[in-house]
Amino acid sequence: QVHLVESGGGLVQPGGSLRVSCTASGSVLGSIVMGWYRQVLGRERELLATISGGGDTQYADSVKGRFTISRDNAMTTVYLQMNSLTPEDTGVYTCNLRAYAKHYDRGFMDAWGQGTLVTVSS
Repeated sequence: QVHLVESGGGLVQPGGSLRVSCTASGSVLGSIVMGWYRQVLGRERELLATISGGGDTQYADSVKGRFTISRDNAMTTVYLQMNSLTPEDTGVYTCNLRAYAKHYDRGFMDAWGQGTLVTVSS
């Protein structure tokens, strides 16, 4: 069982920066990829960035060049550094951990945090 807790959300002015964090506790088996999603009311949840245990990163086009995902060596904390924020970045930012292993029903399992609200407004 793994538990994820996000922190660092808040109000920031357009053009500003913010860093959100996700701390994982518990244990999980498998090859792990962690990611950040953004949920805006009335829209589908959007995958923003992922980072693997080996440090490989991927980004959505909407945040590429502005957001940076990183992790500590133990993969217990994942960060999302957000720069050049715009009002369109407003939303609930949720952390996801996906563990790949053959013994899971679908070959993987997902764990989710409860999310942290980021508001970009003047």
